[in-house]
Amino acid sequence: MKTEQLRPTYFLNSEHPEIHAFAQSVTEGCNTEKEKTIALFNAVRDNYLYDPYHLDLRPQTLVASNILGRSSAYCVEKAVLLCALLRALSIPARLNFGDVKNHIAVDRIVQILKTDVLVFHGCTEVFLEGAWIKLTPAFNKSLCEKLGVPVLEFDGTNDAVFQQYSADGSTFMEYLQDHGSFNDLPYAKMLASFKESYPHIKFPEDLILNLA
Repeated sequence: MKTEQLRPTYFLNSEHPEIHAFAQSVTEGCNTEKEKTIALFNAVRDNYLYDPYHLDLRPQTLVASNILGRSSAYCVEKAVLLCALLRALSIPARLNFGDVKNHIAVDRIVQILKTDVLVFHGCTEVFLEGAWIKLTPAFNKSLCEKLGVPVLEFDGTNDAVFQQYSADGSTFMEYLQDHGSFNDLPYAKMLASFKESYPHIKFPEDLILNLA
């Protein structure tokens, strides 16, 4: 039993009643851990619009139960939420982070970041049938349609990470560096990575960034 990947933590507060209730509601009618994981992946992917322009990096806003009631989120928030929902159903889960290159990034985010490298991209890892599987629920269906890339689906067995190619066959996402797996959000490491990688961006004292 992966006990460390089942316990609630500060950010992955899987014991919160709203987290538990949402997980139960989404997976009603599901019989296996695989079916439940697919249902939760789809819910987090599509119920929250991907938004990398409005970042609230205060610790309390990155707690899963506080993410749950929003309508939009970015990759780290979505990974945290999915991880907590899985743990709420006693399915072992943890977080993984890596740097990715976006080959078809929209001009606006490239201009803001001054690079097409997105650091500390978050994904969830789930333990199913004896193996760890990576899940990235970041891009909702409507955004995929806008970008011209296939919707990322999870089949219950294979990794579901960023699409490597767009619909026309051109390169879409490329993983550059793996920062490893964590049983809770490595908050200090993440914030330090953001500040080091984007030194031109001023991080205000309240850690609320509006990059739009």
